[in-house]
This record gives sequence, C-alpha cells and structure tokens, in this order.
Amino acid sequence: METGLGRVGSCSKEDQKIYQEWFNFTDSDGDGRITGNDATKFFSMSRLSRPELKQIWAIADSKRQGFLGFAEFITAMQLVSLAQAGHELTSDMLKTEINDENIKPPLMEGLDTLVATKSLTINGQPEANGAAHSQPLPSTQRFISKSSKKLPLDAVTSIIDGLKRLYIEKLKPLEDTYRFNDFVSPFLTDSDFDAKPMVMLLGQYSTGKTTFIKHLLGCNYPGAHIGPEPTTDRFIVVMSGPDERSIPGNTIAVHADMPFSGLTTFGGAFLSKFECSQMPHPLLDQITFVDTPGVLSGEKQRTQRSYDFTAMNLSESLHSLRGHDDKIRVVLNKADKVDTQQLMRVYGALMWSLGKVLNTPEVARVYIGSFSEKPLDEAAAGPIGKDLFVKEQDDLLADLIDIPKKACDRRINEFVKRARAAKIHAYIISHLKKEMPAVMGKAKAQQRLTDNLEDEFGKVQREFHLPAGDFPSVEHFRQVLNGYNIDKFEKLKPKMIQAVDDMLGYEIPELLKKFRNPYD
Repeated sequence: METGLGRVGSCSKEDQKIYQEWFNFTDSDGDGRITGNDATKFFSMSRLSRPELKQIWAIADSKRQGFLGFAEFITAMQLVSLAQAGHELTSDMLKTEINDENIKPPLMEGLDTLVATKSLTINGQPEANGAAHSQPLPSTQRFISKSSKKLPLDAVTSIIDGLKRLYIEKLKPLEDTYRFNDFVSPFLTDSDFDAKPMVMLLGQYSTGKTTFIKHLLGCNYPGAHIGPEPTTDRFIVVMSGPDERSIPGNTIAVHADMPFSGLTTFGGAFLSKFECSQMPHPLLDQITFVDTPGVLSGEKQRTQRSYDFTAMNLSESLHSLRGHDDKIRVVLNKADKVDTQQLMRVYGALMWSLGKVLNTPEVARVYIGSFSEKPLDEAAAGPIGKDLFVKEQDDLLADLIDIPKKACDRRINEFVKRARAAKIHAYIISHLKKEMPAVMGKAKAQQRLTDNLEDEFGKVQREFHLPAGDFPSVEHFRQVLNGYNIDKFEKLKPKMIQAVDDMLGYEIPELLKKFRNPYD
C-alpha cells in the first residue's frame, strides 16, 4: 500500500548524495532537523515567492512536526524544482502526476559557493566537536542530550521534544505529588511521545480484524492466524522492524524504545497473552496496528481468560472507549455476503445499536465494505454495492493514511487533556486531605468521604469552577481510593497548579508558535 509519506527512496542515488550534502549544510546544529530559521535562509536561494515557499513547507511538513527531517527535505527540494519549472503545487502531485526520478535538484542561487566554503573551513580547521555532522542523532539521544544540559525551552528543535521538556519540568511533578499515575494513567516516557500512531481493531470474533490488517499490508504478519473459529487469542502489536519476528509481551513491556511499559500494571497473566509482531513494511513505518482477541458476550469469556477484557462484552468494551469518540471508526465488514436490501437493514440496525451504546447524538462514521484478499461477491452485492464498497474502501484508506499527518496535533491535544485531568485530580486529592480531621476519627472520616465521593466531587467542582464532564469516574476513583490512606495525601500546592496553568496558557502556545510554518 502506497503511503506517499517517505521520499528517500524516490530519487536517484546521485540526487540523494546532493540532497544529503545540502541537508548537512542547512542543519546548522547537526541534530538531523531543519527548523524554521535555517529553512528560511536556505529556501530563499530558490528565488521562489513567499506564498510558494509556504505551500512547499506545508506539503513537506505534512505531519506538522515543525521541522524537516531528511525525507521531508527531499520532498521539499523536489517541490521547489517543480515550482521552478512552472508546475502548480498540490499535496498529491508527487504521488500521482510526476515520475520522481525525473525531478532534478532545483537551482539554489549561490549554494554551491557556500557549500564549498564551508567544506574548506571544515577541512582546514575541525569544528568544535571534532567532526562535521553527517549522521542525524536518534530522537531519543537528541532529547536526552538537550535535556541533560537543561537548555531553555526555546532551544528544543521540535514540538514533541518541547512537550517532553514541559512534561518533565511542569506536569510530571504534579502527577507524582498527587499519585495521578495510580489513579488515572501511568507516567509518560520518551517512547510514549515518540511512538507512531496506533490503530487498534476491536470487535467480535470472525468479523475480519486480522484479515483487515492483512488486506492493508498485502501480506500476513508473523503470528497471524485466520479462521472461522476464535483464532486470535492474544493482543498482537504489528509494527515496523528490520526483519520478521515475534517478541513476547514481557520482553516488549520492559523495552525502553517501545511505549508499552504501562502494561506491566496488568500483570503477568495479561503479558503472557500479549506479543509484538515486527516486519519491514512502508505502512508500518507510519502506523502501528493492534490486533485483539474476539470480543464475545456471555460467561464463557470470563471463565476462559485469565484477564478481564472489560468482562469480554462488546457493549462494555465500547463504553470503555468513551471520551475517545473522535478516534473511533466503525467498519461494517463482509458486507458482500448479503444483498442490497439486507445490507440496508443491517446498516440501520447497526446505527440504532451504536446510538444506544455510544450514547451520543452525533452519528458515528461507518465504513461499509469487504476488506479481504478475496474478490467481492458481485452476485450478492450487485453493481450498486460494488461501486459503494470501492468508494468506502478509498475513504477508509484515505482516513488511515491521514493519521500520521495528524499525529503531532493529536499528541498536543492528548497532552493538554492530560494536564487538565492532572489538575482536577490534584484538586480532588487535596480536597479529600483537607476534609480529614487533625487527630481523632480518621477512619470514620475516610469511610464517609469514600461513600459520599460523588458529593465531594461536586464540592470541588463548585469551589474551583471546573466542568463536570472533566471529572473521573466515581466508581473507578473509589475503587483505587480504597487502597490508600487519605490522611497521607498532600495538601494543595498552588505553585504546582500555577506552573501547569502557565504551561497551558503561555508555554504551549509559544511552542506551537515557534514551530509553525515559517512563512505564515
């Protein structure tokens, strides 16, 4: 499946060598990233107009990371070349209209002289670090080296690295003080910020979840099993890797470069039913898939599995996804197994059921089709159904391909949501601490507060003017609270709250401003 997101392999080796030399020249600090200031100086040598350069940056930095890596730099250079030749720039032109290998490097006025001058300087007198930078540092090394020196926030070279710094310095101290990691979500690690976006497939058995992944990849992944019976009996993360192999759950849960350390809280019984399947694939370079066991209803699931998959009921599984409605896509698969009239009835029943389960007035987006390697059953689908399935499949694939482009925006959104949740959690914990007596009757007071937790939430909401919809589930909070002594909690620390408010109100907007399109 063509993603159209990576350009390194889309030009000749001779051109790659030229682009690498230009990239190294432009990357002034040698971190493998070209940010706005470096870019504006370099791209000005193309003699293109500011609107054209703005469009080129927007297309090249499609993920809105605020910088260009080497692959994005090649895309930008090819777009510059096309613009100089008089082509009208569009986001799809490199995927559909142009033979990439025929795009020659653009004309950059005065660049050869500057590159030659820098080369002479480096050969005549070594740089301060003893060598010219030729290989970009891995993202984790980049961030660790900068954070260890405690550079100011304006020294970071991407939005994601900026969020890491803000988390470590502003948000994590608040989470740690009020035990947010025990009540709501584990602490974030660098790998949580750096991980590719994930697509988890959830549904009843034999609805085609594993086949759907196989259809997108165009091949089986290691450990895939397909059959009419419940064949996938574990959670399988399908991600990019140098070769085809399967890694056990306990191993990947302690792997520093993978975002699965938080799963250790579910224990060994779950991790024994969790594994990672790695393989080289262009789509997996952009997205990670999570295949899941089939969700059935009834007592059978609770007795046969050694972990709780939300009591293994599809309705309850969907309920657990509340708050993430914007991320949910519904696929009505194997739709070619019924005729058009039956499909209309199934679709209507599905929409009615989803409305009850999701409990929202908005209509969930439902894609209709048959996502497998088998040809459509045209006899059942008919000409109308066949045309509909093709259009629906195109829409769904376009939605999937769009995920990496929105990954940075989603991380910002999730980070802000987490910060607000951590603030509310701090208010709740400190309020419960304040309600405890100084000396006598602490056990009775804790029981009273636990029993009347919903009322205490209401007091916190009114005192600090907080939206009711942002408060956690009362039952889940009560369940975790029963394992703690409220008297040991911390009192409210206004300076910590203010630090998070400043982060939300000033530092994050400044970070986004720093890494916006440099031609805005």
